[in-house]
Amino acid sequence: MDEKIIQACKKQNREAQRKLYEYMAPKLYHLCKRYLKKEEEIEEILADGFFIIFTKINQLKENYAFEAWARKIVVNQCLLELKKKVNFNLYLEDTNYKLHPLTEETTDLEEADLLNLLNYIPEGCRTIFNLFVIEGFSHKEIANQLGISEGTSKSQLNASKSKLRELVHQFYYQKAK
Repeated sequence: MDEKIIQACKKQNREAQRKLYEYMAPKLYHLCKRYLKKEEEIEEILADGFFIIFTKINQLKENYAFEAWARKIVVNQCLLELKKKVNFNLYLEDTNYKLHPLTEETTDLEEADLLNLLNYIPEGCRTIFNLFVIEGFSHKEIANQLGISEGTSKSQLNASKSKLRELVHQFYYQKAK
């Protein structure tokens, strides 16, 4: 992100805010989509996130850290939303997912495919997987954020990895009949 745009945003320059929004919105939208499924929730969290970004941008000490700072704000907003409806102490529910193996000869697994498979993992497990594997939070940080024990975080992560491994095997490496 251009430091001049960030500096202008700190001065409440509307044109700079628009440019920052246009640059960051797609990235932050996809970030929200990893945590939330409903489009209206994603849009609401994104709007709340940008409100916080624009109102607290003066608290940003190092402009080069802007993207990480903005991502953290949006992740925290997603977690606040999820904490309203997800019990992170529950373990893998019995999910009903229907996936069909690929009928094509190729079984190449792309990053987008893996992220899509995360949608078939229960919200609690998926959230912890995202926080640990993708965002790089520690189990201690996750436990503090979600109000759970570190053991629960570790257990949910292991459950999500097992379920993801099962889905990858089922969806990508099963021979079509």
